[in-house]
Amino acid sequence: MELDERKIKILNSIIQTYLITGEPVGSRTISKYTDLNLSSATIRNEMSDLEDLGYIVQPHTSAGRIPSDKGYRFYVDNLMKEKIAEVDEMKDVLIEKADKLDHLLKHVAKLLATNTNYATMISAPQYKRNKLKFIQLSRVEDNQLLVVVMLEGNVIKNRLIEVDERVSEDEVAKLNILINTFLQGLNLQEINMELIQRMKVQAEGYGQIIGHIIDAIAVVIQEEDDLEIYTSGTTNLLKYPELGDREKASELLYTMEEKKALSELIVDQEDSGEENKNPIQIYIGSESPVSTMKDCSIVTATYELEEGVQGTIGIIGPKRMDYKKVVGNLQTMMNQLDDIFKKK
Repeated sequence: MELDERKIKILNSIIQTYLITGEPVGSRTISKYTDLNLSSATIRNEMSDLEDLGYIVQPHTSAGRIPSDKGYRFYVDNLMKEKIAEVDEMKDVLIEKADKLDHLLKHVAKLLATNTNYATMISAPQYKRNKLKFIQLSRVEDNQLLVVVMLEGNVIKNRLIEVDERVSEDEVAKLNILINTFLQGLNLQEINMELIQRMKVQAEGYGQIIGHIIDAIAVVIQEEDDLEIYTSGTTNLLKYPELGDREKASELLYTMEEKKALSELIVDQEDSGEENKNPIQIYIGSESPVSTMKDCSIVTATYELEEGVQGTIGIIGPKRMDYKKVVGNLQTMMNQLDDIFKKK
């Protein structure tokens, strides 16, 4: 007998509620917390059918129901099928977008350098929202699990973890349900010790593995990817006598080519932007967070592709730069980027 939509919703509700409470689930609980708009009597009849079909069991007389292995299997197969398809689809979309974005940002840097006659830099967008959208566990070896994490913004990262005991496919399936039920939609700050302890209790003997999974998720969320920075017009700086000194020029060229120090500008821009709510920042001489640019002025701006997805554009020149022209160019470019990505 194939499960209809109503039975599937009731089965999902039973499993999700049981994972959180650890207690058998009754019909009144289902009627209270679902949008089925069914009476307790109707839900009891559906639950009886689900029990006859082997998807749920009644541990004690007069008690509610808990999922059977068959119920868990049905739930996780459908959940994984849906989410894996979503992950695969997003990977393809993100790869295509990343390639287009790479060319666009390089073009922006070159265009700004040509228009201003100064040096320019632009960072690839960073995802500032770290909420968990989906976690998928897969068994690699008997004592190895692959943790794939999708964050908001559809950022996909993974981590391989070692476990002290063999974990079967069915046990991995149950752990998948457990961690997604508890962690979906949370950020790292919301994953507290009380929540972790509740998960370990529900994991029934796999508390240590839950600890390893939480550690892996924390690393994935906190790790900083190498920041991609595109530059253009570096040799424009040599046109200005005050920056043409051999030693100064050498330091500037190295900074622009090596790019690592430029990340300090991006961090400072983000911090200043949050404090001042100003998308454009101007650093004059010694105000620069980059030590080799103390004889320069730097104007930076934040562009946003979507909520929480931001990058930084910067124009670097002598302290006597044409600030009005530079700010105008940055504002125009930010508006154009906004228009491009709003149309997609």
